[in-house]
Amino acid sequence: MPEINVALIGCGAWGKNHMRVWSELGCLRLVCDTDPTRLEKARTDYPQLETCTDITSVFRRSDIDAVVIAAPAPLHASLTLSALESGKDVLVEKPMALTVAEGHRLVETAARLERILMVGHVLEYHTAIQKLHQLVKEGELGRVQYIYSNRLNLGRIRVEENALWSFAPHDIAIILRLLGTSPEEVACHGGAYLNYDVADVTLTSLRFPNNVRAHIFVSWLQPFKEQRFVVVGDRQMAVFDDTRPLAEKLALYPHRVNWVSGQVPIAHKAEAVYIPLEEAEPLRAECLHFWECVVNRQEPLSGGKSGLETLKVLEAAQLSLEQTGQSIPLDQVVATPDYFAHATATVDLGARISKGTKIWHYSHIMPDTNIGRNCVLGQNVFVAEQVRIGNNVKIQNNVSIYKGVTIEDDVFCGPSMVFTNVVNPRSEIERKTEFRPTLIKRGATLGANCTIVCGTTVGRYAFVAAGAVITKAVPDYALMMGVPATRQGWMSRHGHRLPTPDSDGVMVCPESGWRYKEVEPELVRCLDWPEDQPL
Repeated sequence: MPEINVALIGCGAWGKNHMRVWSELGCLRLVCDTDPTRLEKARTDYPQLETCTDITSVFRRSDIDAVVIAAPAPLHASLTLSALESGKDVLVEKPMALTVAEGHRLVETAARLERILMVGHVLEYHTAIQKLHQLVKEGELGRVQYIYSNRLNLGRIRVEENALWSFAPHDIAIILRLLGTSPEEVACHGGAYLNYDVADVTLTSLRFPNNVRAHIFVSWLQPFKEQRFVVVGDRQMAVFDDTRPLAEKLALYPHRVNWVSGQVPIAHKAEAVYIPLEEAEPLRAECLHFWECVVNRQEPLSGGKSGLETLKVLEAAQLSLEQTGQSIPLDQVVATPDYFAHATATVDLGARISKGTKIWHYSHIMPDTNIGRNCVLGQNVFVAEQVRIGNNVKIQNNVSIYKGVTIEDDVFCGPSMVFTNVVNPRSEIERKTEFRPTLIKRGATLGANCTIVCGTTVGRYAFVAAGAVITKAVPDYALMMGVPATRQGWMSRHGHRLPTPDSDGVMVCPESGWRYKEVEPELVRCLDWPEDQPL
């Protein structure tokens, strides 16, 4: 086989499988990862490989023909764009990006530069799925009426992406391939139980033309592993169960329904007919296909355009999830951003910014950030990688938000206030592994020029006065003043200092009339706000 030189970016959970397969194919030359421990393991297992921690150096290498990207999902878009612009062909793991706008830019860039762009939808290369596609295409199942998939496990729980984006891309890609069309509308329900705003369980419903329906159920909170894909046709039903032995992975059920007197349906069950399959590793088949596409300059089966169609469904499902299951017409998912960024602002590829947010002059948003709806970021605001910002957050001029900071909904950050992420910084000593997380809870106000020392939590609707320095946890509704800051009273949800308690211990907000009470030492609850109940 003609030789190509491949570099792998990311040798962690799934990347180590790419490292094995590409090494067996004799194409892998370089492995890049920012984790020295993983690189040390790579050198031990594959001593012939070069390793490095500098990702940009990979793109500068003239002896590298293609790049395989198995980094965390929020980095896929930015790394893929850099690789394409450096003249490399790219195989990027799913999802190719986290927004349709990013995916569209990748597809356009690949076409303009005549580069191969392929997305790692590995199940499309499974012999069972390929056989299933053949059966559907040849009409063996009759007219497809309904498809559902369950992808469930108690596995690795992510914090950088939710279960929808982690598990569902494979099934969406397969459904689109089998039906040969995209859905008209998408709805998604889910729940976040372990991490704020990161769904652990989702159920996605797809409505296709001719009333064909599909459902995708994903979860990483399942007590046992289930990977089942079912296609219901009007002649036969097919079941792909990836947890079964090879001889039983794909089964046909020639069930039928008879109508007694034309009115009463009676189901007649039939025994499963197992379809013989060839023994083949899907990842190896995927990598070989990428190699063929690079050598022959042909469009991959799971190419950029296919990945973009999958991405449209994912984004529609995410929009529906954020709107408590409201159906989203697929034609509403467009490739242009629905937020505003001033011409002088820099928004890196891989930053996820929701509808209605405004980013003003000279601000910089790094990759792998997540900014919610209707936020306002003033002039010269910096948002680092892995920062999470909720909805309706106001960030005034000259604020830097560093890695490790999470800001919930409705927070106000005053001008030039300061976050930190290391308690004992030294210029000559790198402490990136010692970043301490900071959490600003819903509705809090951080006054101008105040400082939030890392490792602290600021409670809901707390009020940090201008110039104060927060060095320890702040209770809900607390008014914090001074250096270091101490509690000087309580604040209402509407931003007013609460008066002295009455004989019943109740404090009344002068604007809203809502009542507050200290139910435990340093624990205040609002008696008129349902979210504070029960006491």
